[in-house]
Amino acid sequence: MLTNYIEMSLKSARYDMIDNDEPFYGYIPKLKGVWSTGKTLEKCRENLKAILEEWLLICITNKFPIPSISGAKIEEIKCLN
Repeated sequence: MLTNYIEMSLKSARYDMIDNDEPFYGYIPKLKGVWSTGKTLEKCRENLKAILEEWLLICITNKFPIPSISGAKIEEIKCLN
């Protein structure tokens, strides 16, 4: 479930060039606040994946809604104690 969601989210990512020390800018349009930069496109993608993973952990921990992306969704996750 998580792996599929991450893969689908990264497939929907968009990349632009910006005037910056790290000129590659990537973001996932459906996920507010999930963006990154990098000196290369590959580094930008790596950074975006890391940000996405952190964003998901915050959403899951705080029970924030997580939008569906290309049919991939994360439903309620219950932890075993």
